[in-house]
Amino acid sequence: MKRPEHFFLALAAATSGFAAASAPAAPVGIDDRINAALAPVSNAVASTVFYSVPVGGADLPLIVLWLITAAIIFTLYLGFINLRGFRHAIDIVRGKYDNHSSGPGEVSHFQALTAAVSGTVGLGNIAGVAVAISLGGPGATFWMIVAGLLGMSSKFVECTLGVKYRRENPDGSVSGGPMFYLSRGLAERGMGGLGSALAAIFAVAAIFGSLGGGNMFQSNQTVLQLVSITGGDASPLAPYKWLLGIVIAGIVGSVIIGGIKSIANVTDKLVPFMAGLYVFGGLLVLLLNAGQIPAAISSIISGAFSPEGVAGGAIGVLIQGIRRATFSNEAGIGSAAIAHSAVKTDRPVTEGYVSLLEPFIDTVVICTMTALTLVVTGVYKNPDLSGVTMTSAAFSSVVPQFSWFVTLAVILFAISTIITWAYYGTKAVGYLTGENKTAILAFQVFFLIATVIGASLDLNSIIDFSDSMIFVMSIPNIIGLYLLMPVVKRELAEYRADLNSGRIQRTG
Repeated sequence: MKRPEHFFLALAAATSGFAAASAPAAPVGIDDRINAALAPVSNAVASTVFYSVPVGGADLPLIVLWLITAAIIFTLYLGFINLRGFRHAIDIVRGKYDNHSSGPGEVSHFQALTAAVSGTVGLGNIAGVAVAISLGGPGATFWMIVAGLLGMSSKFVECTLGVKYRRENPDGSVSGGPMFYLSRGLAERGMGGLGSALAAIFAVAAIFGSLGGGNMFQSNQTVLQLVSITGGDASPLAPYKWLLGIVIAGIVGSVIIGGIKSIANVTDKLVPFMAGLYVFGGLLVLLLNAGQIPAAISSIISGAFSPEGVAGGAIGVLIQGIRRATFSNEAGIGSAAIAHSAVKTDRPVTEGYVSLLEPFIDTVVICTMTALTLVVTGVYKNPDLSGVTMTSAAFSSVVPQFSWFVTLAVILFAISTIITWAYYGTKAVGYLTGENKTAILAFQVFFLIATVIGASLDLNSIIDFSDSMIFVMSIPNIIGLYLLMPVVKRELAEYRADLNSGRIQRTG
């Protein structure tokens, strides 16, 4: 049976020069025949999107350089808003500045944050971190944290723009995200043709990305983990993957049918629970290995600047920051701006502040927690473990039954990801069809069918193509962010001036 982390290992091999451990099996089933037929297209797209150049003995995918460079530029351009705005972001989420929450929108700041976090916190936090550590050693953890901190600035820019240029629909709902700030924002600056083209590219890529990486892979890995922990090929669940897929699709369908309000009503409870549960389990592992923590921190710092650590960090930025394969915190991808755009506010920059908490929660807290458990338990040294199995081994090393704990985390993380990406795909379809309800309903039905198919078959070629499309989203998105970042700087300056003059006051 294929391990749940097979794609992470394949992507790591493709981007770091590592050879596969064994040759793929000859096509025998329907999924193998589909993979064989689509592999040439999938491989061509993936090799283009993940084109790498040698840097210091390691292969650096240019798409990673594209994302990290943008994050650095935004951090410097906005005067380290990722650090200086952190406390104010928490105050806004806590409702300390609710005097600007009366504007158009459908959800609160907290609900918008949890809806977006539910899409970013996924299998990359479990499997991707393990791959990064196994390739780069403990030092890769340092670079994950750096990437997360820098990504906070990218998220601030795209989510501020998402709210500023969102569209209010006749039914009272709102639609926002890169599709709208690319088309509307660039038109405002006399570049309407370019903006429309970039928005269309983004929307098409988002639809493909939502179906595979945001959906089929998640259901596939959830089912495989359930089958694996209940006996593998001998599991009583093995013949009923399709039925488990229907259950997942039923859960997702019951949530997404109500739109962002329904999604937010679920995620504002699910996200704190699943994140808190996972962090609690990680803290238990650390507590029971407290004597190893100083050595673990020392190895993270000392290994960060070794050739192995730097190479692993670069790969880690690519892999651990993936939700099944995209950046875990999605900074620069633009997807989260779709969810944040639904917030109730008349000051766009307030949601920019809120959104910068997302990479912190996802990468600095949850990914770091995973990394520390792997390092203190020493399981990352075991060459027979990787991905989910490595993280599961770290947890079960202190309590054997903790492997079920990781399984629960996989299920919660995956389902929350599917729910949020269903919304992203729906909004992309809505943009391309002028909010045509028939087209939107058809997409949602197809999305749920894809959930079942993903649980039943290993359609690697389709999912690999989908992951490439998610990275493609970052290309038009970041071009637009560069062109529109003066708008964000102006919005930020106006907000700070009002805050300092007392025109904006704390309400709690």
